[in-house]
Amino acid sequence: MSEVEGQAITPRGVELGGTAPDSFDAVAMARELLRIARTAPLATLDPASGFPLSTLVNVATDVDGTPLLLLSKLALHTRNLDADPRCSILCFALGKGDPMANSKRVSVAGRALRTDDSRARRRFLARHPKSKLYIDFPDFSLFRLEVSGLHPNGGFARAAEIATGDVLLDLTGCDALIEAEEGAVAHMNEDHAEALALYATRLLGEPEGRWRATGLDPEGLDLVCGDAAARLVFPERVTSPGALRAALVALAQKARAAA
Repeated sequence: MSEVEGQAITPRGVELGGTAPDSFDAVAMARELLRIARTAPLATLDPASGFPLSTLVNVATDVDGTPLLLLSKLALHTRNLDADPRCSILCFALGKGDPMANSKRVSVAGRALRTDDSRARRRFLARHPKSKLYIDFPDFSLFRLEVSGLHPNGGFARAAEIATGDVLLDLTGCDALIEAEEGAVAHMNEDHAEALALYATRLLGEPEGRWRATGLDPEGLDLVCGDAAARLVFPERVTSPGALRAALVALAQKARAAA
């Protein structure tokens, strides 16, 4: 094990390239990127050579923000993970112009471990419905990336060191909300498609389209439309179905009142 005191990303110890401006919220950016990522480069370690291998995988998140991956054992990256579960993914959003200056990204390092959790499966399929065609093939397994370190970067002079616990959500007291999530998401998609579109277009500035919800959690609602993804952050943390309903109604009213 080469990690320092259990950390997957060794702290730099000295700031390089200046200090990030006060307006740069590394935690908020990391949370957003985890939720809107639909694909990400995955780096694993070759068991024979030790060299890193980078591939591309579909990504979803569990309720607390933990990344979820659906992988085939026929792929080299799965062979690598079976030998050494340490890996990393890069979640990013490209900006206009120079991608080094105007893009947001967060490196997420940890250990990818197989899971048969039904909620994780449901959330992954909601994010990637075409995966229903092959998720039950015997060579496919769902993995949770148990996060050990994060490195956010919002462009030049916008790198930071943040703790895993600042990004992944504490779900204490949220059992009722988590239990109601599946039904709430289905209800929004079936009966409140207009509200979902208003959230996306009027509150988040996204283009018109058939927006649908894929998941929710105490901090926000995940939306997709074709290949586009967006994250609606609630004004305050919600922990119960009643609080969720009130927040969604208030946000719909705000969206309808927006010019």
